[in-house]
Amino acid sequence: MRLPATNRRAFIPLLLAQFLSALGDNALLVAAIGLLSENAAPAWMTPALRICFYLAFVLLGVFAGAFADAFAKSRIVTVTNLIKLAGCALLLVGVHPLLAYALVGMGASAYAPARYGMLSELLPNAELVLANAWIEVSGMFSILAGVALGGLLVVPTLQIAGLGTPARSACAGIAGVYALASLAALAIPRGTACDPLALAHPGAMLRNFIRSSRILWRDQRASQAMAVTSVFWAIAAALQFLVLRWAETVLHLPLSQAALLQCALALGIVGGAVAAARLVPLAAATATVPAGLGIGVLIIAMQLVSTPWAGTVILVLIGILAGLLLVPMNALLQTRGSRILQPGQSIAVQNFYENLAALAVLALYGGLTMAGISLNAMVTGFGAVILCATGVMMRGAKRR
Repeated sequence: MRLPATNRRAFIPLLLAQFLSALGDNALLVAAIGLLSENAAPAWMTPALRICFYLAFVLLGVFAGAFADAFAKSRIVTVTNLIKLAGCALLLVGVHPLLAYALVGMGASAYAPARYGMLSELLPNAELVLANAWIEVSGMFSILAGVALGGLLVVPTLQIAGLGTPARSACAGIAGVYALASLAALAIPRGTACDPLALAHPGAMLRNFIRSSRILWRDQRASQAMAVTSVFWAIAAALQFLVLRWAETVLHLPLSQAALLQCALALGIVGGAVAAARLVPLAAATATVPAGLGIGVLIIAMQLVSTPWAGTVILVLIGILAGLLLVPMNALLQTRGSRILQPGQSIAVQNFYENLAALAVLALYGGLTMAGISLNAMVTGFGAVILCATGVMMRGAKRR
């Protein structure tokens, strides 16, 4: 897959910073789960890690877009990685993992609008699908590498002496990853703020965010893309924990190996993203919505699997369909958003609704876990939700 032809000197450092930052996020999740396990925390706290992460996105969503537009986006990428580094430091000094991971979420909430908003500033619309494919491939490889890194760092034999436990030792190594991401971001050309006064009036920011939300939801193509990405990222957030629980309870794998099984899902998304960049033009982005039906069926079929190899195959297939669906939808939403809104604001609205959906689904998953609902029932339920949501979106698209 070729790189975008325009502005490569700015795009490559952005891609590297994105990879390292997401690498740290995924490795840190495994380390934080390890810390909870070492402290014998109740099962509901595992999904609560992500709930705290997404809660930061939702609470700061009103300000994130304005923040991204008020400053040079390249410098925002640097600062937000330093905030994530601070989250690692809190874990090292014994702060509760839920609070520390919430700080990492605060950094990520400001980071995402800057990262994606920069794409529409650096590249022409014709190269946005390709650039998004690279960002998604980088993100998925960072999941592969991050999950593997987190699983490797929590192995007791690799513990750094003097840091108490394997999970705390892992946090120290991950802090170095965030430091490298900050350095990579410094290589991105500084750029300029597209709206230096965006943070000047908080009340106006709230009104502007509400107005931007209405504009995107009233735009037919933007609203369809935002609905699709919100539903599927929310289910993906729950699926991450379902896969861990499934691997530990059905396949009887330890955390380090269960985390590696998630790599199959990420590998599939990489393949789907590459295929989308090659096969799906921006004008045909909405034609990929039926892939959601396949995702729903495959999630339900997970409960029939009892071996790691069969589980790997089904997760790769789910990932391929997800990549084919989400990459064109992201590009479509960015294109529409940059035409009718400021780039940072449109991405912030997208992130707000995606993370609000993820927060709701993870809260549901945590509640079902506390209630003792069986794993098979939850897998069937989440698969059925995707089937129903896809059917509704296909019917709406046909009407329009």
